[in-house]
Amino acid sequence: MIHQYKNNGYNIVLDVNSGAVHVVDDATYEIIALYEDHSKEEIIDRLSVCYPSAELSEAYDEVTQLSADGTLFTEDEYEDYIMDFKRRPTVVKALCLHIAHDCNLACRYCFAEEGEYHGRRALMDLETGKRALDFLIENSGHRRNLEVDFFGGEPLMNWNVVKELVTYGRQQEKIHDKNFHFTLTTNGVLLNDEIMEFANREMSNVVLSIDGRKEVNDHMRPFRKGQGSYDLIVPKFQKFAESRHQDKYYVRGTYTHYNLDFSEDVLHLADLGFQQISVEPVVAEDSEAYALREEDLPKLFEEYDKLAAEMVRRNAEGRGFNFFHFMIDLEGGPCVAKRLSGCGSGTEYLAVTPWGDLYPCHQFVGNEDFLMGNAWDGVTRTDIRDEFKCCNVYAKEKCRNCFARFYCSGGCTANSYHFHGSINDAYDIGCELQKKRIECAIMIKAAEAE
Repeated sequence: MIHQYKNNGYNIVLDVNSGAVHVVDDATYEIIALYEDHSKEEIIDRLSVCYPSAELSEAYDEVTQLSADGTLFTEDEYEDYIMDFKRRPTVVKALCLHIAHDCNLACRYCFAEEGEYHGRRALMDLETGKRALDFLIENSGHRRNLEVDFFGGEPLMNWNVVKELVTYGRQQEKIHDKNFHFTLTTNGVLLNDEIMEFANREMSNVVLSIDGRKEVNDHMRPFRKGQGSYDLIVPKFQKFAESRHQDKYYVRGTYTHYNLDFSEDVLHLADLGFQQISVEPVVAEDSEAYALREEDLPKLFEEYDKLAAEMVRRNAEGRGFNFFHFMIDLEGGPCVAKRLSGCGSGTEYLAVTPWGDLYPCHQFVGNEDFLMGNAWDGVTRTDIRDEFKCCNVYAKEKCRNCFARFYCSGGCTANSYHFHGSINDAYDIGCELQKKRIECAIMIKAAEAE
């Protein structure tokens, strides 16, 4: 399968099954488009009005050699592999620990309903948290590296329990020969020097929530009485990012229908000094005024192209930054199984509520149809786990013939369910944006190589 496109002056050809990327001249680009259905003579005859015949003949032979070398027009060898992989015993490697079902902000797009998750406000107690870590260890098999994300609501509203759970986890590492990678997601309202110091010592990654420009952030991320949060959190986030040497963190924002010019928010964050940035599209029903709509796509595509070109320019000037959705590894990247089946929600990755219930991920929390068990009894709804186990790019009709499938891994199962009632479908606007991001990411790699 071949995907061809033009972006910021580059002719790019992606061989989907091998992952090989070719940046080619105009003649070769047109030859590749005709190669599978036409003979050499037919192609030369058709294109000779635009290019010299000798140039076309040479380019055709080069394409033929690339095909013989296994970097163009390759076959898909992964469908049988993923089915064999899914038959393996399930181990749990990561937990999203809902340390607080409460929040001190009232973000307008929050899927967690200000931390309530369709239920009641609650803070996880220490014993429930310990049991969750024990569950992870007990179900991790031979995996040594385990991940725990302290999530909310707002985790800093239950900071003492976070600290005690980290201490407990470090104790269990020695007993069970495990290695915990703790992460923290915070809105920054309660962030202080003591928390920063602890996080820099113990947290492998920190996610700092901010939407970009002051007017954008304060419109969507206010306090409950309406006051904006930008002025309070920006100096803290800048200090925190510097204290982590601009590494192992990212500022994470959400763009909506209200700021379709979101590239300005990304660049604003970069101009504030942040070097690890993620600004992602909101996912919301059409009934919400801030929801993205199909008619917004052309503008959003333009914004991604604009952002990619600006990143190339800034990188060349020595003042580059990382944008999460443009970070792509064309040589190694994730293992085949992860590229085919995604984040592992419902199987390797589970969410734990403050009272110890288990869900496939944080976006399913509160939906009783997806309650899988609890930290004491383990996964009792193995049918849910098995359904997620079989969720991969070959189980989704929209993915089977999509060039992006080995990069997006089929997209978010929660978004698929919320829009189509099935985890084996795909959120259509999200798919279009994902494909555009992949194209831009590859273009940036092409520019770096040049």
